[in-house]
Amino acid sequence: MCLKSPQGVGLVPVRRSFGRRHALSAARGQQPQQHPKGLRSFRSDSAQQTAASPSSHQPADQQGDAHESRSREPLQGNNQQQGEGDCGSGAELRQLQPAAAQGRAGGAQQQHGGLPDRQDFISEHYREDGTLYEKEIQDLMELRQAMRTPSRNQAGLELLMEYYNQLYYLDQRFFSAHKNPGVHFHWYDSLTGVPSSQRALAFEKGSVLFNIGALYTQIGARQDRSASAGIDTAIDAFQRAAGAFNYLKENFSNAPSLDMSAPSLSMLVRLMVAQVQECVFERITLGTQDTGLTSQLHLAQEAAQVSDVYLLVQQTMTQPLMKDYVPFSWASMVQVKSEHFQALAHYHAAAALCDPVSDGEECEEEVEKAFLSFYTNLSGSQTLSQILQDAENRRKLGKAHLRHAVMKHEEAIRVHSLCKILRKMDILQDVLSQTHKRSLDKYLELDREDDFDETAEAPEIRAQTHQKPEITSPNFCTVQVTDIFQRLGPLSVFCARARWGPARVICLQRREGGLGLTLRGDSPVLVAGVVPGGCAEEAGLREGDYIVAVDGHDCKWAKHGEVVHMLKGCSDRGVEVSVVTLDSHHTQVERKSIMLSHCSEKENSRQCPLGGAKGQSSASLLNWSRKKKKEGGGVAKKLGSTFSLSFGNLRDTETMY
Repeated sequence: MCLKSPQGVGLVPVRRSFGRRHALSAARGQQPQQHPKGLRSFRSDSAQQTAASPSSHQPADQQGDAHESRSREPLQGNNQQQGEGDCGSGAELRQLQPAAAQGRAGGAQQQHGGLPDRQDFISEHYREDGTLYEKEIQDLMELRQAMRTPSRNQAGLELLMEYYNQLYYLDQRFFSAHKNPGVHFHWYDSLTGVPSSQRALAFEKGSVLFNIGALYTQIGARQDRSASAGIDTAIDAFQRAAGAFNYLKENFSNAPSLDMSAPSLSMLVRLMVAQVQECVFERITLGTQDTGLTSQLHLAQEAAQVSDVYLLVQQTMTQPLMKDYVPFSWASMVQVKSEHFQALAHYHAAAALCDPVSDGEECEEEVEKAFLSFYTNLSGSQTLSQILQDAENRRKLGKAHLRHAVMKHEEAIRVHSLCKILRKMDILQDVLSQTHKRSLDKYLELDREDDFDETAEAPEIRAQTHQKPEITSPNFCTVQVTDIFQRLGPLSVFCARARWGPARVICLQRREGGLGLTLRGDSPVLVAGVVPGGCAEEAGLREGDYIVAVDGHDCKWAKHGEVVHMLKGCSDRGVEVSVVTLDSHHTQVERKSIMLSHCSEKENSRQCPLGGAKGQSSASLLNWSRKKKKEGGGVAKKLGSTFSLSFGNLRDTETMY
């Protein structure tokens, strides 16, 4: 993301994938991007989009085969990432790179774009014909393809969030601890373009989340901040970007690339916070109409706060791990901003001391009270009260502030001149020159030919803000999605962690005593027990079977009453019931765990996989680490009757037929 000049905000490059991030920096409103202010910007596949931001990530797996490694080709728009780099005004988003761009040959194993061969998995694991789910597979790939190039607005954010939420379902449907599908997710580093890969779906989730944060920076950087509404929108966007990067930092570990490492994400979070603080200063400047002493002091302290937060970002960028990683233009822009806003702070302090005050505007007590918390320390023999009450002393103190302001302006101009990328930004150069000239002119006004006293050092201004930035964590519940593979059945039962035996088709013939089975629950209906010697037992129906179809009608999502109605409506020839059973290799505890989940977590309506629910742990939201939960004794006891029912005491939820 580019640092924003006093009038412009920058973006962060986007990750692109072959899978990874890619860079796109968007200019703010009418002004060219002047600073790495946002974080990473999305990197598109066109050189025009990437030219403005340092680098990009993009998951290459989306269109290619995830099972084979991808050859790396030079990233478009990345030729400036070495040395000075591009200060693109945003964070680089991770974005998918088309398979064609990777020079990959097509093939049957490649058509599913980097995810496991779902047709084979469906046939092997769920015991269903995988070709029947071609539409679902195509829908997923279209979503993945669309997520490659999200629009730089709310619709683009919702698209990324939709895909992220779908990854929750894919994780449950196709990834399990006991069976790794062998897929590799490939992404480009957003700043260097170096490809990296991991087999964990968490890497795909993390890259998408990174791009969400980067897209927020682009949205924030493109706002017209000449109006209060635009500033408010920019503040919200940068705070959400900081939240996305901070969430990623706290929940993702063992990153294979530097851009997702903890130091890099910490740097990006601080950079977002600095941009929020700068927008706060702009809003105060926009709303300050008068040039009174109190207003000038307020502006001085706000500017000092902006300078301090950018100084913190600069220190983070100069750490050993980050020093050779962050583009030179980013580091230069951050330093320029820190010096520039420090100069503005001292300029406004001088204006408060030396500008003429209207009669009755502020009494001496109010002036002294305003200055009490303005300085961190005040050296010299004179007290603050003595300085403020004497016009000559105020002039000398104001002159000291202006001298310091001129020096800081000159330092900002010097740093700016050392970076070729920044030198190309005419507006940034104009802003630095104009503010320098303003401070110098005011200094010359206060300077006197007969003043031979050495100008004292300006006291340090206490940084203070009336609006501290907030880090807003992402809330994915705002985007409701439907499980693309919901036809496989309720997720609580038909998931990757369950192991199923071969599907069986059983023909039941009704007798005078009924079918001889007990059913429980719905979606899907469970055979809770069979009557010894009854019709169901003789036909081969077993306790623990799940009814998935009756006479060819799929009933994995059917209610209890619907299945009963179909069974009772059977003709004299009987009824064909398709059932599946948990594999015998499953332990009894695992079988009970799935059934408990089936009873307590109905999936008839979509449940938000990730949200801002208060008190909900982040680990459960991202599922980046699977920790097998130990079943307590109480739970095992509660489930014990599931497989040993007493037909004399049927539960309310069970019915015997």
